[in-house]
Amino acid sequence: MDSAGKEREAVQLMAEAEKRVKGSHSFLRGLFGGNTRVEEACEMYTRAANMFKIAKNWSAAGNAFCQAAKLHMQLQSKHDSATSFVDAGNAYKKADPQGKAAAFGIGRFTIAAKHHITIAEIYEAELVDIEKAIAHYEQAADYYKGEESNSSANKCLLKVAAYAAQLEQYQKAIEIYEQVGTNTMDNPLLKYSAKEYFFKAALCHFIVDELNAKLALEKYEEMFPAFTDSRECKLLKKLLEAHEEQNSEAYTEAVKEFDSISRLDQWLTTMLLRIKKTIQGEGDGDLK
Repeated sequence: MDSAGKEREAVQLMAEAEKRVKGSHSFLRGLFGGNTRVEEACEMYTRAANMFKIAKNWSAAGNAFCQAAKLHMQLQSKHDSATSFVDAGNAYKKADPQGKAAAFGIGRFTIAAKHHITIAEIYEAELVDIEKAIAHYEQAADYYKGEESNSSANKCLLKVAAYAAQLEQYQKAIEIYEQVGTNTMDNPLLKYSAKEYFFKAALCHFIVDELNAKLALEKYEEMFPAFTDSRECKLLKKLLEAHEEQNSEAYTEAVKEFDSISRLDQWLTTMLLRIKKTIQGEGDGDLK
């Protein structure tokens, strides 16, 4: 079938799907399986979307995927809904490669971003597949950047950095923490967060190589003078000194002192333990 034929068939399917949805709201829907009609409509929208894709009518494909996504939501199928929204987002991107998205109503990318986050959270919590969660947070960040939603993009990127470091992909984590730190240090409202990002970047450097951590610390102090007076920066200097002297007691002492004022979360504890293990003679060790 030629692409015009595919398009005609897709339009018919859309009309048929719409009828099913309307039918599902009828008075008798409780008696005659309203959900079944919604499921059928959902399937029709998806088939129509794929036909529009073959016909290269990306805008219509995006709309059809959006309809399918909404119905999946109605059927309480979060994962399928998220996937359909992502397919919609990809179709809109092809229809509008410059990312203007104006012709299709601004906010489409935000919808796609939110649904990538939904999928990422499913991978985090239920499926415990961190690699896949990372991929979806990165996609969400891309969509947010497409709409200039930089603070939302940064939130997703920070998730990526935290997981990357856990998976020992330190270089990736460092790049994100430095990038977000640099973006936030000039913003009066976010400035206080920048020290946390530079702190985390320095810890990732430290796990890889002590000298790198020293150089990074100097660079952060130069870029962001407010960092020098922070408790995070002072802790890093103490840890570097203890590490240089291979003194695990001094290292533990410095961490304890910091923790007594600012509680260490699980991520920081993990990173600090990894560094401590590089002190000679340290077994699995503890920070307390």
